[in-house]
Amino acid sequence: MPGNTIGKIFQVHTFGESHGKALGCIIDGIPPGILISKKDIQKELNKRQPGQSKYTTPRKELDQINILSGILNGKTTGTSIGLTIKNTDQRSQDYKDLQHTFRPGHADYTYYMKYGIRDHRGGGRSSARETVMRVAAGAIAKKYLKDKYNIRIRGYLSQMGNIKCKLYSWNEINYNQFFCPNIKKIKELKQQIKYLKKIGNSIGAELTIIAENVPIGIGEPVFDRLDADLSHAFMSINAVKGVEIGDGFSVINQMGSTNRDSMSHNGFLNNHAGGILGGISNGQPIIAKIAFKPTSSIRTQTTTINTQVENVKLNIKGRHDPCVGIRAVPIAEAMTAIIIMDHILRYKSQYHKDNV
Repeated sequence: MPGNTIGKIFQVHTFGESHGKALGCIIDGIPPGILISKKDIQKELNKRQPGQSKYTTPRKELDQINILSGILNGKTTGTSIGLTIKNTDQRSQDYKDLQHTFRPGHADYTYYMKYGIRDHRGGGRSSARETVMRVAAGAIAKKYLKDKYNIRIRGYLSQMGNIKCKLYSWNEINYNQFFCPNIKKIKELKQQIKYLKKIGNSIGAELTIIAENVPIGIGEPVFDRLDADLSHAFMSINAVKGVEIGDGFSVINQMGSTNRDSMSHNGFLNNHAGGILGGISNGQPIIAKIAFKPTSSIRTQTTTINTQVENVKLNIKGRHDPCVGIRAVPIAEAMTAIIIMDHILRYKSQYHKDNV
């Protein structure tokens, strides 16, 4: 199965399944001498860790990082970094009735039709459990970008269902389990999740990612545009169905006189473009919004087919998130860091002018 690697210079290759013994990744292209510790990686993993909130999946995984290679005495050596994380709380028996039945909204049907075989235990490779290694790799990229260029990548839950959460305080995100930047919305979010659990249903969400202090000139002007690669990275996250850069779909109702970002000797007067022009960073904050569909595994009975193409009724068991967007913030941050890291290294290798 190809397609398990992202990046051209800073490359991240992941492996493992939801109910396998472990998940892992190989990271190539990291410069030598970068200070990195288990603590740096674990801090990001803890943000994504399942089972620590009653508002997300009850699956309890320790997600303890194991460094196999590429880091010596707290510094990168320049060689491939190998990382693994063990699965410790998988319950494969919850999926025994799904071995020959396709779950609507999941990759079960397409995997089976493409490969003729699939791992029915939690979706196997298609499970969001795979993203834990992206967060680990992203932690290394975030550390490099912060230490070397003071690039700061942060995200938050900007909408869940019809509840909109405007950015009022980055600090507030650290004090609630929704990654919500508005303390006034926490009660509504809790009530929404409580209601969804009661009726056995789920809801979609929107996340906003902001990358600050990204240097001018990152990204290529044709196929490897920075916004194109970011969109590719975001769309590779499970359950993502839409990506906006800057004003995104709001531009449909805008006039050119409004949408263009006028300039003065002091810089840009607006940021409708979301920090990217012609596929290249312009020095402004990069702003992206990501839409997550509702979790398809819910208690509500549905109709589907089995491998014999017979109509069947399905009641899905197991442990699932009523809103997958809640725990996706560190995943989206990680993918942003991986892409920006890759493009910065590509820039440094391509141009002699020392802008970066």
